[in-house]
Amino acid sequence: EEYRWLGAMPGLREWLGDRAVKDLSEDAFVIKNKDFEATVAVDRNDIEDDNIGIYAPLFSQLGENAKQHPDELIFTMIKDGFTATGFDGQYFFDIDHPNGNLTNWSNKGTSVLTAASYETARQTLMSYVNEDGRPLRLVPSHLIVPPQLEKEGLDIVRADLTGNGDSNVWQNSSDIVVAPELSANPTYWFLACLKKPVKPFIMQMRQEPRFVSLDNPDDENVFMRKEFIYGVDYRGAVGYGLPHLMYGSTGGA
Repeated sequence: EEYRWLGAMPGLREWLGDRAVKDLSEDAFVIKNKDFEATVAVDRNDIEDDNIGIYAPLFSQLGENAKQHPDELIFTMIKDGFTATGFDGQYFFDIDHPNGNLTNWSNKGTSVLTAASYETARQTLMSYVNEDGRPLRLVPSHLIVPPQLEKEGLDIVRADLTGNGDSNVWQNSSDIVVAPELSANPTYWFLACLKKPVKPFIMQMRQEPRFVSLDNPDDENVFMRKEFIYGVDYRGAVGYGLPHLMYGSTGGA
């Protein structure tokens, strides 16, 4: 599907003369849908002899995996954002995003996660402006970290006191999300504004997950191989949205 509005964030102005129309075709960005599936085959005798519900959890897990899969795709996009391009042709996390005739802007850092670098990330997000130079009014809402940085993240946004015994001014300044999918990049961390109608990532769900089965006696797999087949599938895609809404740091990696 085509998203023509990603670069269009005009602010309101006094209406003098004709409306100032923003051409949405300037920043068209296409996200193609994909098919996803998971399938298992079980011997018919095993199902018929399953008196204690051994296979019920398997089928439940198929459904759970389908629900979680879009989140897995999103977290993969987050960690790949330093080398994957977004709608403006730049890496999603980059130091020189274009902004019309204004100075290029950055949503990429290299500092390790500390209270000081967290403060810098907040200031950076909250300082972004649109092509007219007007503030986007972004307030960070979520700190996203791998399991290896859970303690550091909790110390910053949950602790009452700092390591020096001072009051922690950043307590409850954002929610923390610990993502196992980021564990392969133990120094990466991210700060995002996720409370706007527009998000830094697009979840394009074309068909909701559905459970399907081939367990009728007339199905070929049952008739020829006495095999029941169960699966789950859905159709959709994820893509990069507005990079203004997320700051990423490699943590020195």
